[in-house]
Amino acid sequence: MELRLLEYFLAVVREENISRAAEVLHVTQPTLSRQMKELEDELNTTLFIRGKRLTLTDSGVMLRRRAEEVVTLMHKIDSEFREQEEISGIISVGSGGLMAAKVLPELIGHFRERYPLVSFEIITGNADNIKERLEHGLLDFGFLLEPVDVEKFDYLRMKVREKWGVLLPAGHPLSAAPSVTREQLKGLPLVVTSRTALRGEIEGWLGYPVSELDIVATHNLINNAAPLTERGIACVLTIEGAVDMFDPARFAFRPLSPELSMTSVLAWKKLSPYSGAAGKFLEYIKSIHSEHT
Repeated sequence: MELRLLEYFLAVVREENISRAAEVLHVTQPTLSRQMKELEDELNTTLFIRGKRLTLTDSGVMLRRRAEEVVTLMHKIDSEFREQEEISGIISVGSGGLMAAKVLPELIGHFRERYPLVSFEIITGNADNIKERLEHGLLDFGFLLEPVDVEKFDYLRMKVREKWGVLLPAGHPLSAAPSVTREQLKGLPLVVTSRTALRGEIEGWLGYPVSELDIVATHNLINNAAPLTERGIACVLTIEGAVDMFDPARFAFRPLSPELSMTSVLAWKKLSPYSGAAGKFLEYIKSIHSEHT
């Protein structure tokens, strides 16, 4: 299966229409239709439900996920081997809403002063998403909130601790308090993380099962939960870094009392033979980390 065919497939998925995708790809509509049919024949499955707009079958959804991984990986390989005489290319970094990740703009700024031909791709996700992309070689580096299994990675532990608290709607009675206690938390409708490891840490702090809280919903990214808070439906149990840029006129964040905080790491795939831009960036962040420890 040719890489070009996967790229064509992803273009059709994005445009949800053969004709529009053909225009974007600068090929004729009959040619693109024929290639999508040949792809279905090769895989012996139906990829699209054809109507006013194309939608994916279950097989199509699976292929989209794999195609995105393959295309991303092939572009990274191409970038790493292109222009080896000069340090150039794209460095991909994954991060969720962590206070530790706020060092990234400074790192990028200083690194690009040395290597102006290097650019960065920043991917947002929770620790499970970032870890999976690291394992598949789709990210060079990732900030991960602990506890997380780092057996497959080398890493630097960040100095900043990630403090937990509650995201409240502006004007909530608890927004006037300096912190939120265990007892106050039990009386709130809440959105909590879907990560099992984090829920275990929270239970250790609570002293009772998370299931005893009034859980309205779970989330994997804070942006999915914030609308529930803004409408006064539920508060969000989350870390400070995830809400640091939220509008204080609409939201209030109050830390837990007693404090609940966790560490985070900047990780990369163990034994990866980093060269080029990623290799230079790894050298740089190690030197910076060494200076501050």
